[in-house]
Amino acid sequence: MRLKHYSLRTEQAYLYWIRRYIQANGRRHPRELDGVAVERFLSRLATRDNVAPSTQNQALAALLFLYREVLGLQLPWMEDVVRAKRTRRLPVVLSKGEVAVVLRHLAGRDWLMASLLYGSGLRLMECVRLRIKDVDLQRNEITVREGKGAKDRRTVLPASLREALRLQIETARVQHARDLDAGFGEVWLPHALAKKYPNAAKQLAWQYLFPATRRSKDPRDGRERRHHIDEKQLQRAVSSAAKGAGIDQPVTPHTFRHSFATHLLESGADIRTIQELLGHKDIATTQIYTHVLNRGAGGVLSPLDR
Repeated sequence: MRLKHYSLRTEQAYLYWIRRYIQANGRRHPRELDGVAVERFLSRLATRDNVAPSTQNQALAALLFLYREVLGLQLPWMEDVVRAKRTRRLPVVLSKGEVAVVLRHLAGRDWLMASLLYGSGLRLMECVRLRIKDVDLQRNEITVREGKGAKDRRTVLPASLREALRLQIETARVQHARDLDAGFGEVWLPHALAKKYPNAAKQLAWQYLFPATRRSKDPRDGRERRHHIDEKQLQRAVSSAAKGAGIDQPVTPHTFRHSFATHLLESGADIRTIQELLGHKDIATTQIYTHVLNRGAGGVLSPLDR
């Protein structure tokens, strides 16, 4: 998985499903099992464990990787797998007033990150993984590196956040200088960039915009580095802010991304432009936001009200 440059999260998820698959089959070696065992395991996830479709698909991807890439075995077509039914749900979207209230209940770094999610349409992990070099204060652009689907894209940088971002970059610069003085200062670089550019790992441009409060050992090579902050911190902060704002809907950091797209549509922005800003591969994914505008059921006057 590391040879193929899979992310650490994918590595952990695949190992989890492989272990669970082996345990579910009496700890037998996967080579002794066949496609029928895989079908039975995946079908049980859908029928007995009632997992979400995305969870079952993740388990299937892990087992396909195990058999095809690790063991070199080709499984027969698994046509008998009972797949969890995928449901298409409308996203939770806040009004502009609700977004403002939630943001007022946040402060410091949490406020800045949540503001970026709403102002730039970033996903949570895209935000926490931002590097200093990816923020262009002159052109008001943010470059998202290896977003969903391993795609790069550019999105808008809110002009109202330029000063706050300058201060955050300065905070990261001071922290980086302290790490260098302490004999550290390296940051993890993707792929083989660390070998191609030996000095890049200690350059300010490659440091995370939102660094962790303390250094930690990288589970891949054991080197002590400063990683980005834990995304759970922002998740907890947003949840607490929504409760403080008196909003009863389930609000997560991803809700700001949904609100970003919906409010752009409401303001008359072209749906193709929004698709590019969000990084959607298919326009059909972006079109779901047209269903939450007040032009459908909410824009019709009931006969009873007439």
